[in-house]
Amino acid sequence: MTHTEIEITAELVRDLLRDQHPDLADHPVRLGARGWDNQLWRLGDDLAVRLPWATLSADALLRKEHAWLPALAPHLPLPVPVPQRLGEPSERFPRPWIVTTWVPGTPADRAPATRSAKAADTLAAFLTALHRPAPGGAPAGRDRGGPLTDRAEGFEQGLASATESGLIPDPDAVRAVWEDAVAAPDWAGPALWLHGDLHPANVLTADGTFCGVIDFGDLFAGDPACDLAAAWMLLPDGAVDRFYDAYQPAADTATRRRARGWAVLKALACIFIGEAGVHGRPGGKRTWGPPAHAALRRLTTTIRPSSPPAPKR
Repeated sequence: MTHTEIEITAELVRDLLRDQHPDLADHPVRLGARGWDNQLWRLGDDLAVRLPWATLSADALLRKEHAWLPALAPHLPLPVPVPQRLGEPSERFPRPWIVTTWVPGTPADRAPATRSAKAADTLAAFLTALHRPAPGGAPAGRDRGGPLTDRAEGFEQGLASATESGLIPDPDAVRAVWEDAVAAPDWAGPALWLHGDLHPANVLTADGTFCGVIDFGDLFAGDPACDLAAAWMLLPDGAVDRFYDAYQPAADTATRRRARGWAVLKALACIFIGEAGVHGRPGGKRTWGPPAHAALRRLTTTIRPSSPPAPKR
């Protein structure tokens, strides 16, 4: 993470609005959250301002979200942060920023879904609506949505590091899930619209189920298995089958296998971020660890490493 050298304050946000969107400048401004790429500042009751602060890539992600999400949002069954205004770089703040609608709810890393059937159906309906063929000019994923073999080196490094740190109780089982996913046939269908980053901090809950999806900076077109991994990351135990029964068109076996591989990658990444949070390291978020560990536990019950033959008597 590379934090911006400019301190973002309510006064700065208000000054930026006065300069470029003065009709919004009189709304109350208060901090909403500090995310991985952006800071989120509430603007009145219904809007929010998102400003990049911690990664160099955030500028392009915000512009992409502003360009594509307004056309997709009306077709989605859950509230999403619809971009309303774009702020351009200036002397006050040398990076782009956006004004979006505010989506109420609590991130699922802090308040996991508990109503299994309702949550599975809600997530399936959202992804069914989102996963439509994307136009030819749609953005490509930064490192997601393509063949899992492209991520093999990252998996090996992640598993080795997690094992050495004692974070994974059964690395052989994790490897078995991954190897089965990599062996599955690649996606041969059209490139579909994908959220691309459906981990628990980007999905909101209320009353035990999902009530919103945020942070579409990784929006791109590719293999739906990348998003279907969210079923393992977000749903309570025993709800994945219900999710696949509701998701349309029905995912074939190969897609489900690849989704488990993407879920392993996402879980490993979130485990490292969670562990960094436990130890107070930069970029760490301790609430990301527990749902990631739960996801790996669920995943490793689906496939077990082959056992050596029993000795003859």
